[in-house]
Amino acid sequence: MTTSNVYAVTMSRNSNSVNIDKKPYHHGDLRQSLISEGLRMLSERDADSLSLRELARSVGVSATSVYRHFPDKEALMTALALEGLAQLGAAQRAASDAVGGGAAGFKETGRAYVRFALANPALFRLIFASPALLVGGVKSDIGSEAHNLLQANAAATVRRGGGDQEVRAVQSWALVHGLAMLMLDGQVAVDDELIEKAIC
Repeated sequence: MTTSNVYAVTMSRNSNSVNIDKKPYHHGDLRQSLISEGLRMLSERDADSLSLRELARSVGVSATSVYRHFPDKEALMTALALEGLAQLGAAQRAASDAVGGGAAGFKETGRAYVRFALANPALFRLIFASPALLVGGVKSDIGSEAHNLLQANAAATVRRGGGDQEVRAVQSWALVHGLAMLMLDGQVAVDDELIEKAIC
């Protein structure tokens, strides 16, 4: 069996960052290997600079092999965005579970969101620029762990103190997404203590 070097990508529960371990690639799971290598590349550069041909070279296969799984760059970017969204949700779930869920867990999901963005800036930007999250022209991530956590926590907050669930969900998302973008864009200094205090 032909092998070449690729990277396996996993989430660290402590840092919300992508950990990259080099592993031999076996041609039986090319699609996942391409996604893993694409994620590794996004840890070093922005999405605009990625190409399918470069990805093929990096994995050690022909460009034709890549096109069987991803007919164009948009298809690859969609797959990377969806994988990134899954990783974001996993980081948020782990953060919530670490403090026992509830109101404290809701705060931790927000802090994990910002920390994930800071640890994975190119992937984070890709997630929220992806057409894959557009449903009827409106941005949506229905069905994702991140979305489900937000809605469940917003509903629990409304049960405790009243109000409108959708408004509470939007307020909470706006806070963490806004803080993440301000820090990514250098408008606010990256400061973990500020993340703790702002998301309370």
